[in-house]
Amino acid sequence: METTFATVANNIKARRTIKPSTMNGNKIPNGHVASILELADWAPTHGLTEPWRFIVFEEPLKYCAQHAEIYKAGTTEETFNATTFANLSSQGNNTSHVVIAYQKRGDLPKIPQFEEVISASCAVQNMLLGATALNIGAFWSTGGMALKPAFAEHFGLGPEDSVLGVIYLGYTETQPAGVRKTPIEEKITWNK
Repeated sequence: METTFATVANNIKARRTIKPSTMNGNKIPNGHVASILELADWAPTHGLTEPWRFIVFEEPLKYCAQHAEIYKAGTTEETFNATTFANLSSQGNNTSHVVIAYQKRGDLPKIPQFEEVISASCAVQNMLLGATALNIGAFWSTGGMALKPAFAEHFGLGPEDSVLGVIYLGYTETQPAGVRKTPIEEKITWNK
């Protein structure tokens, strides 16, 4: 039992945000990505709604091109920024896969939407922990157009669905140190 706890604890403590620019471009086997997504499927779910959904891009540059075009279509000539467009076009240059994670609203209206978002977010955390266990770097991004209505519309999401972010996956030699600014004792109140 202690060995199992130690393994889980070490994996959680080893998880880091790995920026796409520090990934090396080597391809992750699709089977590994599928295994990571299978772990996502075991997130907690109220009423068994299983609200998590994923769109997987095996070719990150295809996703990046679409993301940049969504940005371009959603800006005016005055607000368009060529640097932003270029950054969105190339953000996945060194990544292996890109996964759009979203919450699909279930058919149980008695379950509040925020619970569905929380459940789908747990699925993303399971993905991140699975990636860590396989020595795969992951970056959960909500930047660019990811949270804009045009992004959800482009990928065919319904009006009550929510994009949770874009997860960039790739191998890396970079492993940043873990940092917490506030001691755990200051985050917990014990009631007796």
